[in-house]
Parts: sequence; C-alpha cells; structure tokens
Amino acid sequence: MDTQGKIWMDGSFVDWADANVHVLTHSLHYGLAAFEGLRCYKGKSGSAIFKLQAHVDRLFESAHIGMMTIPFDKKQVAEAIVETVRVNRLEACYIRPLLYIGYGAMGVYPGDNPVKLAIAAWKWGSYLGDDALANGMRACVSSFTRHHVNVSMTRGKISGYYVNSILAKREAKANGYDEAILLDTEGYVSEGTGENIFIVRQGRIKTTPLTSILEGITRSAVIELAREQGIIVVEERFTRDEMYIADEVFVTGTAAELTPVREIDNRRIGTGKPGVVTAALQKRFFAIVRGEDPSHDSWLTRV
Repeated sequence: MDTQGKIWMDGSFVDWADANVHVLTHSLHYGLAAFEGLRCYKGKSGSAIFKLQAHVDRLFESAHIGMMTIPFDKKQVAEAIVETVRVNRLEACYIRPLLYIGYGAMGVYPGDNPVKLAIAAWKWGSYLGDDALANGMRACVSSFTRHHVNVSMTRGKISGYYVNSILAKREAKANGYDEAILLDTEGYVSEGTGENIFIVRQGRIKTTPLTSILEGITRSAVIELAREQGIIVVEERFTRDEMYIADEVFVTGTAAELTPVREIDNRRIGTGKPGVVTAALQKRFFAIVRGEDPSHDSWLTRV
C-alpha cells in the first residue's frame, strides 16, 4: 500500500497516516460495520470502476440490515469513491468503503454513537495470485460451516461475519491450500471465504442459489455473460462430491475476479487446468472491465 496516499473520511480527505479511530470505537469491539470492495481497471479509454452503483446500493442495503444510517446519500458516496481514486492518481486499484459505528457508548447496544464512513484505495493485484488466476488454485472444504440465515443475515456484507472467513482461510493456508470452500448448515456447498462458487458439468453451469450466500456482484455479471454465450446456468444446491466430479470449477468475487479451481481436497478437477468454459468467461470478463469489449460499457464508471 502507498502510505503517501489520501483516505476519504466523513466528507474530507486526510493523509494516510492520519486516518485513525479511537481504540474504543464501537465497531472495533463488536464487529457491526459494513464494507464494500470495488475494483478500478485501467483500460483503453482510461480508468473505470466496475459496477460502481451496484456496490453503492449493496453498501446501503448492508447498512439497512445492520440498522445503521449512512450520513450521506448514494450520489455523494458514489462521487466520493470516484474522487478517492482520482486524488490518489491510481490507474488501477482496489477500493474499500467502510461504514462503522464510532466512539461513544460501550456495551453491545451502540446507543447514539455516530455512524462514520471511510473510503480508501490502493494498488492490489490478483487476490489469489497470478498463478491461480492463470492456472487455477487449490482449495479444500473447510471444517468450518458457513452462516445460517437466522444466525447472521447473509445479504449483508457485515464486517463481523468475516471472522468465519478468517478462521476458514487460516485453516486452509495452514494445510497448504490457497482457499477454503465452506458448506452450509445442511452440508451443501455454500461459498468461499470471499467468493461465490460455480461448477461446470456436461456443458451446464451450476451455482449456489441466493439462500444462504452473499449476493455477489461479479457473480451476477458472470451469470449474465454465460447466458449471453448460450450456456445454461442454474442456481441450485450441490454437494461437495459434485464439485469433485465437475469438469470445471471456478470462483468469482471483486477481489478474486474470476479464478479457476484446479484441485479440491487433493482431487484433480477435470484435467487439472482451467477448462474451456472458465477460460472463455474469464477472457470476456477482463475484456469488458478493461474497456476492450464495449458490449457492457454501462457496467463501467469512468474516472
């Protein structure tokens, strides 16, 4: 990260080193905060943010779920995100808006503590590594279970929910894998620590339905691209062993983008290399976000 940059905090920019909060900030202790992750891509016609409005909408939805009132409207937040990229003179970057409950009353009930918003941006390459993006990653099914819908409301991108992801990711890395895949409370495949999951079998794509997973923005885009290419996409539960015998498996997410999976639980997936469906979707996705394919120009907000 470039520590010489600027971070937007509650309406104004501050130096990176001065973007601080009090140690008794409520969200730091109890985990009720909401965040988003966006990517800005460098393209033929300059830099552009992928699905800006969809991400802003989801941030407001997460805030609503968490009963937090954002002290800015959607237009102001979208403009602040664009301006954060501009001020830091970034051609390509990852962007992190964070909504949190600030300093004030302690205890589980936050009372009238202020709700604060910060936006940072920095250069960030392939989340799971360039090799994984090109050749596929190794994953394992985690011993940790994904959220139950009445334990943590899965439509919200809430900070505290990611403790589950951290534990699963640490377990996977300690066992020599790149990523973890979590099952839901009934034993069906749910999602990764920060990605949605797709399998390809006999020319059809299957992905987990929106029953107990985060509604991924990249997920929605990839489903649309696949259907445009005449590929049948079904949103349906599937089991871990159906992943093992799939022809292809890939994951999607803002950070992960579209990453193939070459191995799960020491079982090779398909040929052990990115399959034709995965490769075609990945190629088209990157062509769109980099401005080489104008077919979905509305997905991009120029900086």
